Amino acid sequence: MASNGSEPVIGLTSYLEPAKFLVWETEAALLHRVYVDGIVAAGGIPVLLPPVSDAHERLVSAVDGLVLVGGADVDPARYGQEQHATTYTRPNRDAFEFGLLRSALAARKPVLGVCRGLQVLSVALGGTLTQHLPDTLDSKDHQPAPGTFGTTTVTLAEGSRAASIFGAETKVPCYHHQAIDRLGDGLVPVGWAADGTIEAAELPGDGFVLGVQWHPEQNPGDIRLFEALIAAAKETK
Repeated sequence: MASNGSEPVIGLTSYLEPAKFLVWETEAALLHRVYVDGIVAAGGIPVLLPPVSDAHERLVSAVDGLVLVGGADVDPARYGQEQHATTYTRPNRDAFEFGLLRSALAARKPVLGVCRGLQVLSVALGGTLTQHLPDTLDSKDHQPAPGTFGTTTVTLAEGSRAASIFGAETKVPCYHHQAIDRLGDGLVPVGWAADGTIEAAELPGDGFVLGVQWHPEQNPGDIRLFEALIAAAKETK
């Protein structure tokens, strides 16, 4: 896509993980390509933000919107719990993304949280998480097997930003073993799975701050969520 100068620049958080490509086996700053493809398809310019800096305000000032992507679990010490045996963490991502989020909220930049991103949003605002859903639910819809996405039907609250994007109900790909327990201050639950799991939450008001527990990037035929983020970024650019 050729740029005409009007496309919003969208920052996407990313991973630091061991990776193997070509002749190299090394630690890499990386992200599933489907995220960047979704932003491009929706009319934005994606920029990866690896967790290697504490210049949160400068980074946020350089982008028009922020996506907190999926990944490892939030360190439960951040919400006052001991670590469950199934919980796996990446402290460098926590520190980086909590800082980015604080700066983005202060700057009133649009924020979209995806899976872990919803949990970062909630915990940063004082919420807590259920560390392992299979301890409390029989359903395997949320994470059928390692590396296998489930399908969840989400009911959305009338009048919410999420409902304005998807309507009253939407079927989504999901992959998570943790979920919202107590929502962070100011967040409103606006989407639920059939078993009651909170699947979407947002900050009320004119700004775009929305977190979803599912993985919109895994459904390239439906870019409505990314389009909504891009539209909000254009309004505040």
